[in-house]
Amino acid sequence: MKQEIRIGVVCIARKTFDFEAAFEIYQQLQEKLKSIYNITWEIITELVIEIEDAQNAANHLASKQIDGLICISGTFALGHLILELNKVINRPILLWGLYELPYDGGKIRLNSVCGINLNTSNLYKAGVRNYHVVIGEEIDEDWLDAIRIIKSFSTAHIGIIGYRAKGFFNLDVDELDLYKQLGILIDHFELEEIFDFATNQEQINERKNQIKSVFDVSGISDDQLDKVAKLTAKFDNFMKTNNLDSIAIRCWPEFAANYGVSPCAAMSVLQSEQKILTCEGDILGSLSMLAHKAIGGKFPFLADFSQVNFQENFALLWHCGVAACNLWDGKCVRSLDSYFAGGKGVTADFVMKSGEISLLRIDYAPGEYRIFLQKAEGIPMDKLLKGTYVKVKFEDSIRIVIDKIIKNGIAHHISVVYGDYIRPLEIFAKINGWEVIK
Repeated sequence: MKQEIRIGVVCIARKTFDFEAAFEIYQQLQEKLKSIYNITWEIITELVIEIEDAQNAANHLASKQIDGLICISGTFALGHLILELNKVINRPILLWGLYELPYDGGKIRLNSVCGINLNTSNLYKAGVRNYHVVIGEEIDEDWLDAIRIIKSFSTAHIGIIGYRAKGFFNLDVDELDLYKQLGILIDHFELEEIFDFATNQEQINERKNQIKSVFDVSGISDDQLDKVAKLTAKFDNFMKTNNLDSIAIRCWPEFAANYGVSPCAAMSVLQSEQKILTCEGDILGSLSMLAHKAIGGKFPFLADFSQVNFQENFALLWHCGVAACNLWDGKCVRSLDSYFAGGKGVTADFVMKSGEISLLRIDYAPGEYRIFLQKAEGIPMDKLLKGTYVKVKFEDSIRIVIDKIIKNGIAHHISVVYGDYIRPLEIFAKINGWEVIK
C-alpha cells in the first residue's frame, strides 16, 4: 500500500479570461482527484483570483499541514498568487496547466499555459525550484508518488543496530546532513540489545513452523533452526516495541561469532511481511527500500551487482540470502544453508522470479546526494549458487551500466523491486535538487 499523504488544491484565475469555464473544469477535476486512493484532499473549492484570496487559501492550507500543493492554472492569473501561496505553505508544488478551449468570439479563453510560463519564471527567479509541471486533463500521479516518498522520509523512524560492516566506509552517511536534507534522525542500538531481547516460546514456535513450511531446512542443524526462529521473533518484536520503520544491521562478523547464526534467513522471512531490514549497516540502503515501498513497490530487497558477465551481457543481483522469501521463482528448492562464516552463516538460498525490475540507490558523497536509477528485466536461471539472486539484462549494455556505477562512485548496494518505479524518483530528485544518474 502506498504512503498516505495530504494534498492541497487551488485553482487560480483572472476575470479578464473565461473564468466561468475554468471553474466548470475545476469542479470536474476535483471529482477525478477524489478517486485517487491514500490521499486526503484539502481543496479550496472557489477560484483564487485576488491577492487576498491567495493569502486566505495559503493560511487555510498551511493549517492543514499539507504535504504538497497542486495549483491549477484555470486561466492566466496574477503573478502574485503563486508567490503568496508558496510564501506561507512552502511545500512542493505541482503547477497544472489546462488545454486551451476553442475560441469564442475571437478571444483567448484560458491562456492557462501562458500562466504556467509566468509562474515557473517567477518561482525560478525567486530561487524556488521544488515545482513540477503537468499540462492536460490528467494529474501527474508520479508527482503524487514523489510526495509520498518525501512524506515517508519525514515520518520514518530508522534504527541502526551496531554499525556499518567492517571496511564498508562507502555505506557511511553524515547523519546531521541527512537530517538537514530529509528531516531524518537515526536511532542507534547495540547488537546486544537484539541478542538479549526477550521473546516468548509461543512466538518462537510459530516462527519455527513458518520457516519449516517455506524452506528446506535439511541443510542446517536443529539448533541453527531454533536460533533463526528466535531471531526472527526478536527482530519483529524489537521493531514493534521501538516503533521502527526500518533497521540497518551490522550483520557480520559479530552475529555468527556471538549469536551463533547470521541474520540473513530471519531477514528473508520478515521482508516477505513488508518489513524493511538492511544488511551491513546500510542506512541509505534502508532509505532506498523505504522509497520503493512508499510508492507501492512490494518487497524491495538489497542486492549487490555480482557475477557481471560482459560477454553474455548480464549480471546477477545477488546477496547472501536476505531477499523476501516470497520472491522465489516457484521452481527451485528454497533452502536454508550454512555455507559461510565457518558453518554459522544460515542464509536463504533461492532464485528469484523473472519480470520487470527497477533499481534504486540513494547515495551520499561529501556535500552531495545522488540517485542512481536503472530498469532491468529479470530472466530465468537455474539454481547454481548460494544466496538469493536474480539474473538481469538492462536496457543498456552491462558495460555501460557498470561504468556509470564505477565512474560515479555509487555504493555497491542497490534496492531492487519488481515493476516500473523510475519516474517518481526522478521527480523526487528534482524537488530536492539531487543529481540523477541513470
